Amino acid sequence: MSHVHATAVSRRGQGALILGQSRAGKSGLALELMALGADLVGDDAVELSREKGRIILRRPKNIAGIIEARQVGLLSVPSIEQAGLAIVVDMDQYANERLPKLRFHAILGVDIPLIYGKETPNLGAVLWCLLGEGRLLPTE
Repeated sequence: MSHVHATAVSRRGQGALILGQSRAGKSGLALELMALGADLVGDDAVELSREKGRIILRRPKNIAGIIEARQVGLLSVPSIEQAGLAIVVDMDQYANERLPKLRFHAILGVDIPLIYGKETPNLGAVLWCLLGEGRLLPTE
């Protein structure tokens, strides 16, 4: 089991791991996705494990159901215990290509699709689609 400083949400069991430095917008993005109907797995800390070739996101027990809303405080929200990891979002990286090539982020030996989130327009809606019916397609 591995612990990371990150936030994780899920839509229908498809999880997004949101990475970034403090104040990068991880919790804000999670709140946007939750407003669309996503479930919180964990905010500020997430446990990762590899099971049968998949990465599983788990909420730490000590912060279950708590998310920080900047300039408001801690919020009590519903949360789920775990989800399978489908996509990684790096809030520190900026994609300067209009249609970037497919990227991956290796976690515990598994390559997971990666998107750069810094200054990405409509990021909450984009992730909502990707975690639902949307698919990342190579641009070449």
